[in-house]
Amino acid sequence: MFDLGYYKKLGLEEIAAKVTDGERLSIADGEKLFACPDVTAVGSLAHLVRTRRNGDKAYYVVNRHINYSNVCVNGCRFCAFSRKKGDPLSFELSEEQILEKVQANDNGLTEIHVVGGCHPELPFSYFEGLIGRIRELKPDTIIKAFTAVEIAHFAKNEGISVAEVLARLKAAGVRMLPGGGAEVFSERVRELLCPEKLPAAGWLEVMRQAHAMGLKSNATMLYGHIETLRERLEHLVALRELQDETGGFVCFIPLAFQPENTGLGKMQPTTGIDDLKTIAVSRLMLDNIPHIKAYWVMLTVKLAQTALYFGADDFDGTVVEEKIGHMAGAKSQQGMTRSEIEGIIREAGFRPVQRDSLFNAVNGAVVSC
Repeated sequence: MFDLGYYKKLGLEEIAAKVTDGERLSIADGEKLFACPDVTAVGSLAHLVRTRRNGDKAYYVVNRHINYSNVCVNGCRFCAFSRKKGDPLSFELSEEQILEKVQANDNGLTEIHVVGGCHPELPFSYFEGLIGRIRELKPDTIIKAFTAVEIAHFAKNEGISVAEVLARLKAAGVRMLPGGGAEVFSERVRELLCPEKLPAAGWLEVMRQAHAMGLKSNATMLYGHIETLRERLEHLVALRELQDETGGFVCFIPLAFQPENTGLGKMQPTTGIDDLKTIAVSRLMLDNIPHIKAYWVMLTVKLAQTALYFGADDFDGTVVEEKIGHMAGAKSQQGMTRSEIEGIIREAGFRPVQRDSLFNAVNGAVVSC
């Protein structure tokens, strides 16, 4: 399928053979892929894996993001979203405001995505009640709520186990966990950027326990700040190893660091080449995670559209209102309509498929080109 002679010139002949044969790649293989000057060569390998798994489908979801508060006990230097209690830019939505947002977007909504800061005062019972109210309003909509960091925070604040938090949230109506808070697992990076935050082992353990009780989740990696390429690859391998164990990750989302308004000074944002190569390498390394998301909120719509040829098969969704990336300087629009997303996917030459959070086609229907 490939011109192996060309891959030999690039030093990727063995990797190309592994990819075509479906063999697992090593960290050393990943380093060679990142070092390759031809991003299209790396992308073509990822595209082979993407089409082998998902054909010409490009998924999207009709969803609604709700960020309930940016008040947070953690002081992550890369975060432009979090604020301390009493800060003029802090916010805390009331339950009524949240439910109004849920009710305001009822045009085929299949996912409600709820995340926020690690609030020092809101009791766990508040979140249980909130999820219960959302489920009453939208019984057929999947509630994807609370990162592993929030779960661990709830447990610590209440003096209960992570397992109890997860069980109670599941009983209240949570069907799935988002993948945020993973950042980069490197302890070196976390010590410099987010020493107060749940450590890497804690994040992985929350996900392990969630998967054990039947809660699927996504996974993320925040890249493009002070991490090395090897640290990115070690992060991917850690996710791959947990997926070997639990099979609970549905989708991986590479998140390009947005430097504006953060504590990291005047860093340059990631380049399009780095973004596309990271997506492609992620698809190639994560051989056991079914889907890779091109998160248009962070990438911009145009680059996310291109990423569909670099290993990504999911475009995320309508979103409606996103605060975390935009407070850090994301230049994308706040939300998109179904017709806009389908048009972008079709224009790229793919077949749009509306999905739910678990990648089931909505109503069993697949949109044709």
